[in-house]
Amino acid sequence: MIVRSFKDIENTDRHIKSASGTWESKRIVLAKERVGFSLHETVLYAGTKTSMWYANHIEAVLCVEGESELTNDETGEKHLITPGTMYLLDGHEKHTMRPITDFRCICVFNPPVTGREDHDENGVYPLLTEPDDA
Repeated sequence: MIVRSFKDIENTDRHIKSASGTWESKRIVLAKERVGFSLHETVLYAGTKTSMWYANHIEAVLCVEGESELTNDETGEKHLITPGTMYLLDGHEKHTMRPITDFRCICVFNPPVTGREDHDENGVYPLLTEPDDA
């Protein structure tokens, strides 16, 4: 059994701040836990824009605080995401988030991330894995 809090992982190697400066993520469950998914609390900062494409992962996102405009970059369709709203990127959709206020969400990734990922120039997380003996 694992018990940990987001407060426990603040300012550790599980607390990632993006190179773009548009978001930060506390990754409370990672690939090294070997449970088949990773779990994160992510904050996207108000007034920023983050374009993403999870070519290697499926992501479910549940908004718990704030508001953001989500754009499906493939269709142009826009959605206002508010607390209690979930979106699922089950088709590896290219998308852009434009937070209206600081936007806090809980994210689940499959396959799980290792904690070392950041978006590349295409908005993609690389598919990193943990060694079998980790």
